[in-house]
Amino acid sequence: MNGQAPWPPLPYAEWRGTYETLHLMTQVVGKVRLSLTPWLNHSWHTPFYVSARGLSTGVIHAPGRALELEFDLVDARLVIRSDAPQIGLPLEATSIAGFYSRVRALLQELGVRVRIHATPNEMPQAAPFRQDRAQRPYDPVQARAFFQALLQADRVLKLFRTGFIGKASPVHFFWGSFDLAVTRFSGRQAPPHPGGVPHLPDEVAREAYSHEVASAGFWPGGPGCEQAVFYAYAYPEPAGFAEAAAAPSEARYDAALREFLLPYDAVAAAPDPDDLLMKFLQSTYEAAADRAGWDRRALECALGKPGRPRPV
Repeated sequence: MNGQAPWPPLPYAEWRGTYETLHLMTQVVGKVRLSLTPWLNHSWHTPFYVSARGLSTGVIHAPGRALELEFDLVDARLVIRSDAPQIGLPLEATSIAGFYSRVRALLQELGVRVRIHATPNEMPQAAPFRQDRAQRPYDPVQARAFFQALLQADRVLKLFRTGFIGKASPVHFFWGSFDLAVTRFSGRQAPPHPGGVPHLPDEVAREAYSHEVASAGFWPGGPGCEQAVFYAYAYPEPAGFAEAAAAPSEARYDAALREFLLPYDAVAAAPDPDDLLMKFLQSTYEAAADRAGWDRRALECALGKPGRPRPV
């Protein structure tokens, strides 16, 4: 893609400003989908999906009109598609208040009325969108590098997902925590989640974690982890999970986050990045499933191959 390496460098310290701007922009758009879409288990009605050009809401069924909002990270635009002519706005240095105002104006132009809770979720600093008037940076080259990393992570996570025939989430991007995730379920209920996620209602966290999970994904970093990482965790965390021998050797358990972490840089620099990442995903899943007593024989299958039905 435009000469970029398949697994491009993603130095957190260098692109942090653009990252924070993009994170807040996705919160504005994500809340549009949240407001207009019926609740789906585990908040699966809220995320974005990696597209061929960035991050998309998928189809939103607003009263009287279907629409899709996409962060086109190739051409640095927010695009709104519907049965009307395509409209949008540039992704550029701006204030979040200005971006919020322009998104609302575009939706009104389409006749879409939406009321949102106009304050960020899952972020320690949570100024209401209208009050966030500081000029924020946006570097389209850095945003495209992030998108290239997302494409690679999405591809490998989707392959990993094919090895499980139990209940599993799509591979999707949560704009609250700003991570790409896939989650496997044992089928058993979990104890109530304790809540306490910054600026997220406890009832939302409890609904999301109503059942036992092993989850993994890609996070470009943030408070408590200022580097891009792949992660894996279990809820509830079974005894001995933290002491499990996860592969590869670069993986470690972070006691503060209660997750196994594998630096993105280790994957990007590996001779076979896909193989290294798959070893991490599989070993951490096995650590969770074995220690929690999942019925792995009933829940797992071979990885999928193009054009070949799963044998039964």
